[in-house]
Amino acid sequence: MNVITLEDVAKEDRPGITMKTLFDESIIEGARASIGTVSVPAGARIPLRGTGSHEQDEYAIFLKGSILTMSGGKEYRVSAGQATFIPHGEEHWAYNDGQEDCELVWVLVNR
Repeated sequence: MNVITLEDVAKEDRPGITMKTLFDESIIEGARASIGTVSVPAGARIPLRGTGSHEQDEYAIFLKGSILTMSGGKEYRVSAGQATFIPHGEEHWAYNDGQEDCELVWVLVNR
């Protein structure tokens, strides 16, 4: 077992958000997935402009707050207590238009 303390994980250099990668191939040899957390404050957008996509499938579990997101050309409101799946290659963005931070756990899985 590999146990880490979230507070000990360095945040990634991403403007306006707090993102941490907890486990990936740099920590677990041969890993086919990465897992991490992100906190998106009110008014923040990911990416800052346009859309993003991944070579991996993306799963997320929302723990706090709410976020407006677009994936596959459709807009969604996702809130605490919900989970999402974005297939690899699908263009997407997220914007916290609320009053509180939106916190979630994400998982990127290589096919």
